[in-house]
Amino acid sequence: MALSFDSYMKDMVQPMRDDLTRLGIQELRTPDEVVEHLPYVEGTALLVINSVCGCAAGQCRPGVAQALQNAVKPDHLFTVFAGQDKEATAKAREYLAPYPPSSPSIALFKDGKLVHFIQRHQIEDRSAEMISADLTAAFENFCQ
Repeated sequence: MALSFDSYMKDMVQPMRDDLTRLGIQELRTPDEVVEHLPYVEGTALLVINSVCGCAAGQCRPGVAQALQNAVKPDHLFTVFAGQDKEATAKAREYLAPYPPSSPSIALFKDGKLVHFIQRHQIEDRSAEMISADLTAAFENFCQ
């Protein structure tokens, strides 16, 4: 039995999902899950817009993992996967205005309001350590 393209992509993408979920980051896979969690969350929430691109693997996900080792971190951790969970990602992007769609990207919310955003162009030419330092500084500023 031949694998379908969707099945093949699911198998290829699962390790990329696991990079974040093993850190305790909750996937939001539908628009309803996004609406349930993002706009009304109390405290701070991190949202990682995951992607299959090389900068997600080399800089974004490792940078997030490093930053989450900090003593001060967000109360809630979420992710959507661009190109895979398209409707959930589109819904999440509604809360990222005025920023254009960007993946990968990382958003920090406080009481449902966007307070810090790292766009793709701020990820692709920076190291995981630099991204981690940026996030850690944002955590120290907004998550205490």
